[in-house]
Amino acid sequence: MSKNEYDDPAVALLELRSIARGVKTADAMVKKAPVRLLEARTVCPGKYIILIGGETQAVQDSYNEGSQIGAEMIVDELFLPHAHHQLMPAMQACTQVGEIDSLAILETFTVASVILSADAAAKAADIQLIELRMANGLGGKSFFTMTGPLPDIEAAVEAGVAIMEAAGTLVCVETVPNPHADINLKLL
Repeated sequence: MSKNEYDDPAVALLELRSIARGVKTADAMVKKAPVRLLEARTVCPGKYIILIGGETQAVQDSYNEGSQIGAEMIVDELFLPHAHHQLMPAMQACTQVGEIDSLAILETFTVASVILSADAAAKAADIQLIELRMANGLGGKSFFTMTGPLPDIEAAVEAGVAIMEAAGTLVCVETVPNPHADINLKLL
């Protein structure tokens, strides 16, 4: 996905404790407005996530519809207008990373907080998001990785951690200055 595909992207997420209600909610959301369904799937432990993206008003309308349909089955949610342009490619693991300078990994208990944290990190400093993993095969946890010069990584980590700490969802954060070439190859 190119930077220009969404000049002013918005994303919204609903996480439900019912798979059946999740499918019904996802259907209602994509029927409500012209949004892109980025994710609609089960996650551990037996929950269902719906992630949409697109123009701000369409995402807002779709998110509002999903909130009404999902109702009492919603366990976590977010609406993020003006998402950083690196966020969606990182969610789809399709970023083009040339070289890893310093590396940071931020791990959290929720999908919503990993999205908000990665967005805050990318807006705080000149870093590059590498990948954002959302509870897929992770026991419900999520994490993201980023690279850049160490001072920028440190500033981005501070912004990302602040989001997770405020939500009470931080699992762990690690910074690796100048990672070994073997680590770089595994990440690229």
